[in-house]
Amino acid sequence: MDRRDFIKRMASGGALIATSALPVWADDEEQTTDLDLFARRGQYERLSLCYATVRIGAEKPFSVLHISDTHLTAAYDSEDLKKLQLHESRSVTFGGRQEEAFRDALDWARQHVDYVVHTGDLIDWQSRANFDLVKRYMGESAVGSVGNHEFSTDMWLSEPKEEHSEAYKDNTRALLQEVYPFDVRFQSQVVHGVNFITLDDVYGYVTKEQVALFRREVERGLPIVLCMHVPFFTPDIWRASMRLWRDKGPMNSGEVPEATGDYRVQQDDPVTRDFISYLKTEPLLRCILAGHEHISVEDQFSPYCREYVVAGNFLYHGREVIFL
Repeated sequence: MDRRDFIKRMASGGALIATSALPVWADDEEQTTDLDLFARRGQYERLSLCYATVRIGAEKPFSVLHISDTHLTAAYDSEDLKKLQLHESRSVTFGGRQEEAFRDALDWARQHVDYVVHTGDLIDWQSRANFDLVKRYMGESAVGSVGNHEFSTDMWLSEPKEEHSEAYKDNTRALLQEVYPFDVRFQSQVVHGVNFITLDDVYGYVTKEQVALFRREVERGLPIVLCMHVPFFTPDIWRASMRLWRDKGPMNSGEVPEATGDYRVQQDDPVTRDFISYLKTEPLLRCILAGHEHISVEDQFSPYCREYVVAGNFLYHGREVIFL
């Protein structure tokens, strides 16, 4: 499939957005990008990019900018009090420049890579203003997977964590499907002979239906890039994550912290545990792209596959991945 045909198919959903379809933000009269962060230097020096090369057997080389965790925190003045409270508090949490960071990333991508994939938490919670930003930046193009914050209505103000389940997601899944231009459960798109598969694993687990869909995709015989929000943790990815979120002292050993949260779910949920075990034996799975942890870390997932976790886009992070 060439790029022109790919763009035509994006309206029906897919894994990536072709950068040729991105708006030219530098020419947008409404753009309010503040270059004072780097006076007399270039706009893109604010971006913190890392790089990877995946030899996957593509029909021809192509490149992807992988970003995640933008955490847009917009709310209209007319929205309810909870949305306005979250706008104030969470904008402070994420620095208040998330939209600027996202636009910088998309503008850089338009000039330097072929496609963009976003692996979730584009928004921090559900609001009319956040949904309008999703529509503005995504249009009819598919950009990857949703994150756990996409399902968040009012965060801690109203949603008990124990309700984080498929039943809980069903409360707003149809709404998200109207806003996001890709299938929020599971999506497949072939790009230059490489099958990009995105799936919803936002609470750490996968479903039997998703496993069946994945195995059906394997039957196509194409190399696979799996894109999702929560990484399938290896001990080293978990250790790196806990260094940020929990462990504040010096590292004096290679001990792996106790599994909690999503990592514990991946170990305890039988469907997910068996799926991960199967993936480690599947030679067609060649690359995993994930986010959620707000750090950039990578590790060997299987003899055939390397996993790349990208840090938060709200801090101008991203990773360029070249597929050969």
